[in-house]
Amino acid sequence: MVHWSALVLSSALLQGVRALPQAAPSSVTAPPSITVSTVVASPSAPLSSALPSQVPLPPTQAWCPSEIFCSGELLQAVNIAKLYVDPKTFVDKPTSKSSQQVLAAFNKIGNQSATEGDLTDFVNTNFRGEGLELEAIALDNFKSSPSFLNNVSDPLVKAFSQTVHGYWTQLIRNTNDSALCPSGTQNGDCESSLIPLNHTFVVPGGRFREQYYWDSYWIVQGLIKSELFDIVKATLENFMDELKDFGFIPNGGRIYYLNRSQPPLFIHMLADYVAASNDTSILERALPLAEAELKWWAENRTLNVTSPFSKTTYAMARYAVNNTAPRPESYLTDYLTANDPALSTPLTAQQRADLYAELASGAETGWDYTARWLKEPLAGSPTDQNPKLRSLNVRGTIPVCLNSILYKAHLLLADLYSSQKTDESAVSSHRNAAEHIRAGVIDLFWDSSKLAFYDFNLTANARSSIYTVATFYPLWNGIIPDEVLASSKNAFGMFSVLNMVLNRYNGTFPATFLETGLQWDAPNTWPPHQHIALEALRTLPSNITSDPLPTPEGNASSFSLIPEGQLFVSEDALPVQSLVGGSNASTSGPAADINRLDGTVFNGGQKVDGEGWAATLQRELANRYVASALCSWHATGGQIPNLLPRLPDEQLNVTQSVNNTGNMFEKFSINDIDSAGRGGEYTVQAGFGWTNGVLLWVADNYGKVLAAPQCPDLAAQAAPSPSPSSSSSSSASSPTSSSGTGANGGSNGASSVHAGGLFAVVLAFVAGALMI
Repeated sequence: MVHWSALVLSSALLQGVRALPQAAPSSVTAPPSITVSTVVASPSAPLSSALPSQVPLPPTQAWCPSEIFCSGELLQAVNIAKLYVDPKTFVDKPTSKSSQQVLAAFNKIGNQSATEGDLTDFVNTNFRGEGLELEAIALDNFKSSPSFLNNVSDPLVKAFSQTVHGYWTQLIRNTNDSALCPSGTQNGDCESSLIPLNHTFVVPGGRFREQYYWDSYWIVQGLIKSELFDIVKATLENFMDELKDFGFIPNGGRIYYLNRSQPPLFIHMLADYVAASNDTSILERALPLAEAELKWWAENRTLNVTSPFSKTTYAMARYAVNNTAPRPESYLTDYLTANDPALSTPLTAQQRADLYAELASGAETGWDYTARWLKEPLAGSPTDQNPKLRSLNVRGTIPVCLNSILYKAHLLLADLYSSQKTDESAVSSHRNAAEHIRAGVIDLFWDSSKLAFYDFNLTANARSSIYTVATFYPLWNGIIPDEVLASSKNAFGMFSVLNMVLNRYNGTFPATFLETGLQWDAPNTWPPHQHIALEALRTLPSNITSDPLPTPEGNASSFSLIPEGQLFVSEDALPVQSLVGGSNASTSGPAADINRLDGTVFNGGQKVDGEGWAATLQRELANRYVASALCSWHATGGQIPNLLPRLPDEQLNVTQSVNNTGNMFEKFSINDIDSAGRGGEYTVQAGFGWTNGVLLWVADNYGKVLAAPQCPDLAAQAAPSPSPSSSSSSSASSPTSSSGTGANGGSNGASSVHAGGLFAVVLAFVAGALMI
């Protein structure tokens, strides 16, 4: 299998930072215009070549009956021919003829004797452009200056937030009735994989051209700040239609997602909408369908787990998809993972079926994929992830995140019933269900000695040792262990890893600290996780958060403040932060904390006298997130007239963005603030719904303490790297910023760090071409 991470190019090292210029605020730039383009089949092999040999077809999947877009001879042949770089492209292309005509044309060329040219002609003749069943529309109730902007003090951050607010106009969609194919596969003049929606919705961006389930939660957070309540309601109505039609909310708006869901955040969205809009009329329809949502998770994803610690049995949820074939949208990827030519002993049919179920279950988690779900996280290499993926154990894991979400869903639903004063028995029932889940979360997932939550591994009948950002999900959803509430020391101990990241690295908080090459592991960081960490900090009471931020003693780094065993990774095995000249930051001692300043961190906002430790971490993480979004946007062509000039072409050449207008990426990096994340099954996407939503939420909640970031200097990337003998270190470099001195009394180390450690030039800026 070819993974994109194998093709990533490393950028030159950056030297210094550029302080973004300040001037009087003016009107923000208009969002980029929508570019609709479709992909033409382009096989990698000569057109006269015969198709590669194939393994026998997997079983037909009852939940996906299409002979064109679901598991079957046609889909496998098109994927084996490698006509498209992204397997999702083909299954998003509606046919240009009836299903019967398309199947007849395929049968005529004969799968066994077909050539690459035959398949290329077939798809070009019988399929239209992907995504054409959807249409962009105008936002009738769009306000150019929503009230949340009044909460933002810094002129540049305010203008950037207003620009991002404007991107909703580019991500809004309706079903295009004029291009829609009839539902079903037997009738009509065309066939499509689209699940038509009755109401307006927001797409994430890039290849994600339909409505998605858990993405929508963070999109909704931003839409609420943008006062687009009608779009929030429309989003909820679409989900309610799906609950009515399917009994659950699919992963996304395509028929190939009908065997799996995603983290169940519908009730969270519903409660947030009602609280923000005061529209309780939606509840008459929503409450029964919210019950259907919880019923589906209880009946299809829940099993009894007996705790090895207390011997108590709990009904706990997991991700577990019934599936025995490659996912249609990732068919070739899954097929090659299961049928890897490097395998000395091929998988049996049952082993392939089990693997396909695990791959689909991993996609249901939203974290596809991560060491969190692996039996063998160290298998393979960053460029060959197949051995890792073949060790997936998603169905054998009880995830702390999922059960925390369900706990809060029951409480929110109880509160909604209570507000209507119509069904006291439902109020009591859901509160009891929540209390049962809470007890299970504390018993199975909470390690009081390490002060962290960990997934529960059914295979080992024990907690996982892998530390992940999921440790913050219980607090985000209102589950705070007694040990955390007992003292400020313990409460800080739970967030001490976040403190280390802000001191040690340039970027934001990663999903894990294992560098596997999988996209939900280091070095990648994800916008939803920054929001969850901030929300977790906000749940803590003031009596345990008012003390100043602890500092390391003696000749130690911020790593020394982490409770023993919590991170499971030794200090010298942590991801490395690169410095100018090709060297790396120290892996231990005070020199490792290259971003530490007096009372703050680099790109962490200004020191606030008398600030408690939790408020400090919130201010620093909020600023670092804004820095990641703004600097990567500016580095890819973003500008704000009279306030933030566009970079000159010689600098934008470094990021291949001369013809670009700024990207909001779906993921960032622990090491960088001016590039996207990397790795995974597809190129980094731009758009991007949840990134925008979190940015607007951060602007509203932390606007008074947000400062204009200092971004790395792109011009230095074009300069030759110094020879090893002249490589600089964090204490010897000369920053171009006057932001202060670091912990050692030397120059601020972050001013001279490489902000593009594996800056995915090929990866991130092909994504620029996908900008919506």
